[in-house]
Amino acid sequence: MRSVLTAALCLSFCVSGVNPPCAAAAGTKPLQIYFVDVEGGQATLVVSPSGESLLIDAGWPGYEGRDADRILAAANQAGLKQIDYVLITHYHRDHVGGVPQLVDGIKVGTFLDHGPNLEDSEVTRADYAAYEKAIAGHAHVVVKPGWTLPIKGLEVRVLSAAGDHITKPLAGAGQANSYCKSQPAEAEDSTENARSVGVLITHGHFRFLDLGDLTKKKEMELACPNQLLGTVDLFLMTHHGADLSNPKPLVWALHPRVAIIDNGPRKGSSPAAWQIVHDSPGLEDLWQLHYAAESDKDHNVPEERIANIKENCEGKYLKVAAETDGTFTVTNARTNAQKTYKK
Repeated sequence: MRSVLTAALCLSFCVSGVNPPCAAAAGTKPLQIYFVDVEGGQATLVVSPSGESLLIDAGWPGYEGRDADRILAAANQAGLKQIDYVLITHYHRDHVGGVPQLVDGIKVGTFLDHGPNLEDSEVTRADYAAYEKAIAGHAHVVVKPGWTLPIKGLEVRVLSAAGDHITKPLAGAGQANSYCKSQPAEAEDSTENARSVGVLITHGHFRFLDLGDLTKKKEMELACPNQLLGTVDLFLMTHHGADLSNPKPLVWALHPRVAIIDNGPRKGSSPAAWQIVHDSPGLEDLWQLHYAAESDKDHNVPEERIANIKENCEGKYLKVAAETDGTFTVTNARTNAQKTYKK
């Protein structure tokens, strides 16, 4: 049954390099992005102006369903009765572990991933087996670099998957990257991180980049010697802000206006990676899901741009609402304070 569903669904996905999006931007509602706090994992809920939804990763297992409950709370806030697509970037526990609890709490349409797990780890094999069991009976598609996901009102372009990536520059990109000259060669990574699905989400003139936990060697292949992606408005720091990711040649060439770190109180947001993003040309602000307890004050943003200050917290989210002209607003759910960034 799964193979029939997969074959049928693949026909609805656009396979393209630099062609226009499969579905043009629709309606006047903003794109909404909820960065759900799953304590150093990932769960990013994207709601198109058309009302279709994409969840990128599902957080951790256990904790009495904590992460699934926080995702469902965000979905309820967005007025969703179901999640149309769930994209699993890779099969590490902090990204895929929450899927069994998620499907118990809300209807899910289609699961998207990079294909079978190849990491030689007992924990990862167990988490992948639990994921396969949880999605049995659901529609399932293995995505490839260059594909555009069929989400009405948005262009969601797959940039990397299963260790491969796009090789042709996106429209407006392809320039030589001068930041590559000083970057040392990076080591190979045989873990699931290097197989992460990375996506670029475009809504009119607004561009949001999420590369999952892609590590430096793979990130560098997207940036050097020519930058394949162009610039972005919003950048989710790769790998929760870990120093295993976020090389300067990629980050500085992206020229993000705003960056968000989906860190935990004691996971991610390493000072070295934080500083690279903080110092990137044109950055207006950096936001964090958590105060990074193991960093110093100089490597944490001011409290008004942090969703959760205390280690034992309520799991407040950050929300972005983006217009087609490139203007977007970040809301801190802890304080309800907002800041708008005009194009």
